Amino acid sequence: MTEPTPDAVPPFAERRPHTLERPGGAIDDPYFWLRDREDPAVTAYLEAENAHAEAWLGPLEGLIGTVFDEIKARIEEDDTSAPNFRDGWAYYRRTVAGQQYPVHCRRPVPAEHVGADLVDLPIELRRPVDPSSPPGDEVVLLDENVEAGRLALGAQSDGHDQFTLGGLHVSPSGRYAAWLVDTTGAEVFEVRIRDLETGEDTGEIVPRAGYGLAWYEDDAAFLYTVTDDAWRPHQVWRHTLGTDASADVLVHDEPDERFWLGVGRTRSREHLIIGLGSKVTSETWLLDAHDPEAPPLLVAERETGVEYDVDHDPARDRLVITTNAGGAEDFQVVTAGVPTSDAPDRAARDRWQPLIAHRSGVRVEGVACFADHLVVAERTEARTQVRLCDPVTGEGEPLLVEEEVSSVGMGPNPEYRSRTLRYVYGSMTTPAQLVDVALDGSDPKPGTKQLVKQQGVRGGYDRERYVGWRDWATAPDGTRVPISLVRHVDTPIDGSAPCLLYGYGAYEMSLDPGFSAARLSLLDRGAVFAIAHVRGGGEMGRRWYEDGKFAAKPNTFADFVACADHLVDAGVTARDRLAIRGGSAGGLLIGAALNLKPDVAAVAVAEVPFVDVVSTMSDPTIPLTVIEYDEWGDPTLPEFAEVMASYSPYDNVRPEPYPAMLVTAGLNDPRVQYWEPAKWVAMLRATTTGGGPFLLKTQMGAGHAGRSGRYDAWRDEAEVLAFVLTRTGAVPTPSGT
Repeated sequence: MTEPTPDAVPPFAERRPHTLERPGGAIDDPYFWLRDREDPAVTAYLEAENAHAEAWLGPLEGLIGTVFDEIKARIEEDDTSAPNFRDGWAYYRRTVAGQQYPVHCRRPVPAEHVGADLVDLPIELRRPVDPSSPPGDEVVLLDENVEAGRLALGAQSDGHDQFTLGGLHVSPSGRYAAWLVDTTGAEVFEVRIRDLETGEDTGEIVPRAGYGLAWYEDDAAFLYTVTDDAWRPHQVWRHTLGTDASADVLVHDEPDERFWLGVGRTRSREHLIIGLGSKVTSETWLLDAHDPEAPPLLVAERETGVEYDVDHDPARDRLVITTNAGGAEDFQVVTAGVPTSDAPDRAARDRWQPLIAHRSGVRVEGVACFADHLVVAERTEARTQVRLCDPVTGEGEPLLVEEEVSSVGMGPNPEYRSRTLRYVYGSMTTPAQLVDVALDGSDPKPGTKQLVKQQGVRGGYDRERYVGWRDWATAPDGTRVPISLVRHVDTPIDGSAPCLLYGYGAYEMSLDPGFSAARLSLLDRGAVFAIAHVRGGGEMGRRWYEDGKFAAKPNTFADFVACADHLVDAGVTARDRLAIRGGSAGGLLIGAALNLKPDVAAVAVAEVPFVDVVSTMSDPTIPLTVIEYDEWGDPTLPEFAEVMASYSPYDNVRPEPYPAMLVTAGLNDPRVQYWEPAKWVAMLRATTTGGGPFLLKTQMGAGHAGRSGRYDAWRDEAEVLAFVLTRTGAVPTPSGT
């Protein structure tokens, strides 16, 4: 490995005394001043850190460019999604070579097929159109590239524009589209209305909205969310088409700071939904989709610790509810009546009837009601499955899939009366597939599968040249922790291979094994890629999540270190060839694991990491803090304060050598404030006794997700992979496939 020798001197942040009152007593936080984004000294410091990082990464430019070219050469730049059908239209997206953003389109369904079920449509109509020759009857709804230029965003300090489409919602008649746009990365959107007959915006603008929008059936109005100063969607408003936003009507206001709300529609198109949820409690309200003036009706009032999700099954005049009520830790499925203005308590909790009983170890993640079927998404033993059930008895069997270490889930299925289920399947060696399976009918017979689209991989990808498998590590408390791995078939398992271990471990989010075209640049150079399915995620059911949160949060970090140790002990890699990576809460995982064992790996990548845990959770003015009490705990309570203080990465950096580290931040990030990674890197540089380098890259015009354009994202990924490849001693050129 050739070590870069930059001329830049590492910028040591100025230490300024600042007394900070935190649970357990006052402490001095010497880098507190980095929180002031208006201070020119803060901007200067971040820019100096960027220059320092560029000096280190500059010698890797050749490899970065090579990896970027490899990624670009594998991904279908000209590509089209499979169409979704609704009311005589086929909706899809196209990407065009050289353009950063997608183009959203539709085309009319041939008259002889209007109203036909998916299973009855010719397969060629269900598959994507040829991206090199768009059909003549194509209608462009929204070209994000055009809009990014039309809005005159201007270049950010890093020379790139930021454009995020928060949603494109076509009205029920197909006449209008409401689209949400953010040009800062702060994830606060303007809602604009487009007349799809003219292709022009109406001029109506809702100035401050969150994610989510739901149209009423008559096109006259829609619901949208509004965020408060803590970036919490706390209100639902109704906008009437053709009126100024100042005349919008408040429909629901949620004062409890722990609750986040959203809006949606049932597949039946009979109801709009207002869903409210904290991390442990939920509540749902239904609105008549045909009457904008009708008030919301409560399904079941909130009860602390009880979660539920609702779908509407009009053929049986019922709601189908997924819930953990009644001690169903891994959730059960129940039914209830549909509340009406005359009978508002038809769905009260004491009226719920069992449909699919709780099964310990089989986590029910959701249901989808069809007129003649019930589709249930589940996971068990770090595997996902989709079960096709009888809507009356709840009995059914899972779809059969080819590989054990794989992912399967429901795809877009907008039509309640459809006799076809569209699902998504993939693995670490199988590019994502979109598949239609017949639920009913004699032609084709039930269970017949038809491949609609497979993720394209240019360059002659051969899945037989790669091997995916499952392994298990043992945590200090004896818990078995699953690991998903993939390698090139020629890569030996004798300790000589570099390895990148990825983790997250929070919010019950699961890192299911899937395919990545960019990852091939690692695998083809003899590296192994692994995912640590640590506690705090949802891979092994609700208990797996509960055992990695609140006071049990340290289990997450111990699991990750155990996975790293296992990869070394099993001969998958060697300590000096191991890299670790995580983002956001996964960045916390990286920081905490390094404090547990600073020599756990040779290189670490922490993207927008949540690393100043105690300070952030002690400040309710920071966006999302109060909502997060149900995930991390309230630090004003001693039992949580002590645990947080024990693992917060910023507060526990040890005076020992740490590995080479690449850390990223976004100046406009509303989820993890930029100062957390900035303070952490400053503390690392001042406290550790060797190792490094410690590189901080702050995107000065972006948010949590980084730069928005796809080519920019590929470039950023190439930079990370080049850093990892160089520091782990991977071969400089691919071995070939």
